[in-house]
Amino acid sequence: MTPSEKIINVISFDVPYPPDYGGVIDVFYKIKSLHKLGVRVHLHCFEYGRRGSEELKNICESIHYYPRRTAKSQLFNTYPYIVLSRESEELKKNLLKNNFPILMEGLHSTRLLGDPDFAKRKMIVRTHNVEHEYYENLAKVESNIFKRYYFYNEAGKLLKYEPALNNASAIAAISPNDTAYFSSKYKHVHYITAFHPHEKVTCRPGRGEYIFYHGNLAVGENNEAALYLVNKIFDDVTYPLIIAGSKPSDELKKSVRGKSHIALYDDLSHDGIQEHIADAQCNILPTFQSTGIKLKLLSALFAGRFCIVNKPMVENTGLESLCIIANTPQALKEKIKSVFEKEFTERERKKREEILLKDFSNEQNAKKLLKIL
Repeated sequence: MTPSEKIINVISFDVPYPPDYGGVIDVFYKIKSLHKLGVRVHLHCFEYGRRGSEELKNICESIHYYPRRTAKSQLFNTYPYIVLSRESEELKKNLLKNNFPILMEGLHSTRLLGDPDFAKRKMIVRTHNVEHEYYENLAKVESNIFKRYYFYNEAGKLLKYEPALNNASAIAAISPNDTAYFSSKYKHVHYITAFHPHEKVTCRPGRGEYIFYHGNLAVGENNEAALYLVNKIFDDVTYPLIIAGSKPSDELKKSVRGKSHIALYDDLSHDGIQEHIADAQCNILPTFQSTGIKLKLLSALFAGRFCIVNKPMVENTGLESLCIIANTPQALKEKIKSVFEKEFTERERKKREEILLKDFSNEQNAKKLLKIL
């Protein structure tokens, strides 16, 4: 793409502001980074609960909003619900008004792949996960029988739908594992890691007074991780633990009750979560799902002190050397005890700078994306 051609369309599965959960964090900071490089972005996003923003107007050439079609009848279609509910004739008409490249965010936004009207258009798909694997894993940790059925059903539809990616000009995968998966099945796959809020490493030296876990607790895998910490790790580890995230389950609330060393916050703002990440002695981030890359891990490493994870959180991310890895409850307990009294040093911070600013730079990733576009 030459300087005179720095104009693109971006289709986002959701309104990407505020950047307060994984997928939209990647979308928002990607657009912001492209804007800094002089790219004019025509943003097309599906709206279902999140409103437009002045902040988006500052970094986009134009913004178009489309209602997501959430009728339950679409659940019985052979297409995946996350794709079909983002079908829009108005979107198609708007995209046909220009001939600029189209960046589709997530498999969710790919309904126009294969449409003959777009046969000659450059269309890049940014994959955020191997979606059928992601939905299978959501099903495994879901206790509600109806939601579990939906997740398994959607996983099957997504697996069947995924070959639509053959119609993409290129795929921009978000993690090394995802890159390997898509490369084994499709052509023109590129690894472009997650975009994030951090332009520099801001870890504070010294010590903090608590351990911190955060995530959207309405998501099954995060609820499972939080329950694991409460019931398996901090059952007899009495260092202070703060868990933060929206919509905690009744089971999690009940598990925390009566444990004076554990606090559960469901109303922390985005800034409040960032402050807790930075202030904690240790961010602890277990996961039981290894798809994609967890943006909260990048936030913990850019802004936090020690970071304890298990293998699925960090394997094949390039971040292994910056984390303390433990895979069993006993090992996690031992690692917590080993770091709680330690000072976080300038040497540790510089080690993070060497890796994070080299391999996880928004500016460098935006330049890689421009080459594909």
